[in-house]
Amino acid sequence: MNPNPNRTAYPPANPNPNPHPHPSPTAHPNTDLPPVAPAGRIGAVEKSVHAALRAATALSPQAAGVLAYYLFRRPFARGRVRSTERETHARASVGRITVNGKRVVTYRWGDGTDPVLMLHGWQSRTSRYAPYVPELLARGLSPIGFDAPGHGDSGGRHTTLLEYADAARQLQERYGEFHTVMANSLGTLGAFEALRSGVRTRSVVTFSAVSEPEYLLDYFSDRVALDPRVKAALRARADARLLAPETDIWLRYRAASDPAAVTVPILVVHDEEDEMVPADLSRRLAAAFPERARLLTTRGLGHRRVLSDVDLRTEVLAFLDAIPLPHRQTESAA
Repeated sequence: MNPNPNRTAYPPANPNPNPHPHPSPTAHPNTDLPPVAPAGRIGAVEKSVHAALRAATALSPQAAGVLAYYLFRRPFARGRVRSTERETHARASVGRITVNGKRVVTYRWGDGTDPVLMLHGWQSRTSRYAPYVPELLARGLSPIGFDAPGHGDSGGRHTTLLEYADAARQLQERYGEFHTVMANSLGTLGAFEALRSGVRTRSVVTFSAVSEPEYLLDYFSDRVALDPRVKAALRARADARLLAPETDIWLRYRAASDPAAVTVPILVVHDEEDEMVPADLSRRLAAAFPERARLLTTRGLGHRRVLSDVDLRTEVLAFLDAIPLPHRQTESAA
């Protein structure tokens, strides 16, 4: 029995060969897009962006596409440390690495033993994981993370999932294999690219997963009300430039583009009432890993409270507690 009526836990294996009504992401053609989440309240910045793009569109949809591409790559704001995060944030050991020529700020709590890599989302920062830090430390784990380029305290004006993966590799070189990679929202794409490129971990936890990069294009276009001609120009420019020289980026960089490359247990967490990222993205992600992934859904948390909810945190930590620590088992046997 599920002890919490607001939680729905899906086991990693199901006797029904098609446990989810949605097919695996790998089965979707490039034109099969997830539905865009309700936009919610449009902020002043987005209104200004919409006005600028509308004026540019009247002159030239192609020129507006260039402007849209410029804006698409850049966060509208940098996440600040919240009052509830300050004490934990202040206790971190702060470091620096360089990613694609950009200064990236790193954080570590603990001595680096059994590191847990925490990847934040768009317009966010590592301090959003503050509720998890003391719990991880109490288990002898070392929370680590970085503010992606263009986010938090790091340099640069924009980032890509390749830069997320590069930063993760550099932290692995410093601290060794990760006990867990935790990824929130956009961080999910960076996490799975890192794993495909050789980063090692014993488990993965995703929150509010943006698991298909094309959704980012749809969400941006919806938020700023792009003219279809401008969206087409934006997509063409992104195809040619965003992750050059890579091609077919919308399929190649889906989180589930190569399921065989990720062989560890995965906990996929998503709120059914997420106002920014539809839960279908997490359902498809979990369905792509039927033997390894467990889908855990919630209600009432939306997009922004999944990292702070106490009951959900208890369930996530129970998942982490089940992940073995080989070196500790060896020490106990000795």
